[in-house]
Amino acid sequence: MTRWILPALLGLTLAGCQIIEPRYPAGERERVEVIERGMEAPSQTERAERPDTAGRVARQVTFPAEEYATLEKSGSGVISGRLMLGGHPVANRPVSAAPVTTYSAEAAEQALAGRAVEPADPRAREYTHTTRTDATGYFRLDELPAGEFYVSSSGQDPSTGETRVVIRQVSLGNGQSRSIELSR
Repeated sequence: MTRWILPALLGLTLAGCQIIEPRYPAGERERVEVIERGMEAPSQTERAERPDTAGRVARQVTFPAEEYATLEKSGSGVISGRLMLGGHPVANRPVSAAPVTTYSAEAAEQALAGRAVEPADPRAREYTHTTRTDATGYFRLDELPAGEFYVSSSGQDPSTGETRVVIRQVSLGNGQSRSIELSR
């Protein structure tokens, strides 16, 4: 019996993002920051002056330049889908696809636990693709390289009023198109 405990725990861990559902109290500001491509990240001074950065978790993983150096920044892959919370589409919300690395895994883990980390290193943002959902919750991320991605977004659940974070891990081959549903 005990020999199955470790494989079961490993399986639950690898099942990943769908197990933990972070919930924030109604009315509390979102805790996930998505900086769109082309936007400049706030400086340390600006972050210290902004109330929405209070309570952010310091990053424990330093930016792994060698790990990112092996990744492509663009390609011909596509991830499209729909953001649904509480069974309803969520309009005009940022959606991002970040390559799965030790650095992005830390941020995903913290987000699923309901905590926001410090903004990402600008070098990591160069590999992150972003878009927004349309009026019916649909999105499309183009020009993605082959690889493993964390596709994420957040929004207010209409049935509870709570801000919910949704993260899915997606594998993408060269030129491949994948359709997913980001839902809770």
